[in-house]
Amino acid sequence: MTILGKWTWQGLGDALFSPKADGVEVKINAVRQSLPIPVFWLLGKTQAGKSSLIRALTGSDKAAIGNGFQACTPRSQFYDFPSASHPLLRFLDTRGLGETAYNPEEDLAWCANQAHLLIVVLRALDMNQAEVVATVQAIHKQHPDWPIIVVQTTLHEAYQGDAGHLQPYPYLQSPFPPQVPHALAQVLLYQRSWFNGLPAHFVAVDFTLPEDGFEPADYGGEALWDTIETVLPKGVLGLLRGTEHHKALLDFHAQQAHPHLIGYALLNVGMGAVPLAGLPLVLAVQAKLFHSIASIYGLELTRRLYAEFTSLIGVSVGLGLLGRELLKLVPVYGSAVAGVYSGAMTYALGKAFCVYLYGVERGALPTAETIKATYNEAFSQARHFLKQKDS
Repeated sequence: MTILGKWTWQGLGDALFSPKADGVEVKINAVRQSLPIPVFWLLGKTQAGKSSLIRALTGSDKAAIGNGFQACTPRSQFYDFPSASHPLLRFLDTRGLGETAYNPEEDLAWCANQAHLLIVVLRALDMNQAEVVATVQAIHKQHPDWPIIVVQTTLHEAYQGDAGHLQPYPYLQSPFPPQVPHALAQVLLYQRSWFNGLPAHFVAVDFTLPEDGFEPADYGGEALWDTIETVLPKGVLGLLRGTEHHKALLDFHAQQAHPHLIGYALLNVGMGAVPLAGLPLVLAVQAKLFHSIASIYGLELTRRLYAEFTSLIGVSVGLGLLGRELLKLVPVYGSAVAGVYSGAMTYALGKAFCVYLYGVERGALPTAETIKATYNEAFSQARHFLKQKDS
């Protein structure tokens, strides 16, 4: 290991095991509070499938209506994902539409300038949706700039016999292809006609449990993500989806850690772009990430574990931390580039650390080549999405 690389890894080690609170925490919190958090406002009747939709988008089994939500008005609740302290996505749930008289004025007043996306959830075979449609129209009148996605759920209730999901997914096509059963097509199109004149995008999904016997269990999930990214072009959302290669490497704990990695990566985008912030803030955030990941795995972050990990991942990452500082010397674009670089490195370090801890758990450490390949692919993926976000 070169002197420069050793010095940088030593800096991260100091932040891990000898943290200094000389204003660092205050600066980190200030940057965290300045980061935008996409707010998805969910509208729909009880049992329309809102909790299933949240689980599909977040991958969190804890995402259930009434479990994890915090009341913000008498009729509305927030669900922060992955946690209230480190939210990456925020869901605003309005309950009871259609079942009881609902006046959206209170929510509209409270939610002004907070939501970024309105998601309307309709059970495909439920034709009694007048209250929902009226609420959407009222919201759009006051907030015409909010995108609207109408999600039609529980498609399998309209299937005949042993029919399963249609492949390839046909419901984004207009008109529907002939393989879509006529009765189901009529229902979906009739519901969509309720939103004529509104800037609505439509997605049909069927999110079921494995024991229900429908494959895949998250049918329409990719189409929903594609639509969200179309109307809400925040590139970082793509990181939530991951890649097939990463999914193969992720165990249960790594899946729980994944949104935390993105949250800390975004935090270091802000830290890395702060002129004269230097390495201390970036290293402090990465230290917090390492501690968070270790706790998810139920392991104590010791100097031995850290030394073993750094020896596997190699000196190039340590030098990359210093390279981020050199980028700041580039006029005009230097700080912005440094921010994306810092965020991508933080995300990639977290991915590599998950693979390492998975090996520690099993008693079979991954090879240095596996750790480096994980880091390199994650860095490339994160830099692509974070650059989209920053552009």
